[in-house]
Amino acid sequence: MAYIETISPDDAEGPLKEVYDLGIRRDGRVAAILRVMSQHGEALSDLMRLYMTIAYGPSGLSRAQREMIAVVVSKTNGCRY
Repeated sequence: MAYIETISPDDAEGPLKEVYDLGIRRDGRVAAILRVMSQHGEALSDLMRLYMTIAYGPSGLSRAQREMIAVVVSKTNGCRY
């Protein structure tokens, strides 16, 4: 398994802190997937903006349908996350 140095929530600043704070408000913690990307807070912030647009923005699909697609794709890819 590879080791990736991460930035802790206590040391986060700027865009990274904003993403971490959002994770804490939403889930009560900072998810590992966010920590793994912590070395580039601005890129992580951009990725979260894209995710929020895809997951919650206007669409011909319902939120439930989008979530079902995500589950099927994750299962197909062998992702346990």
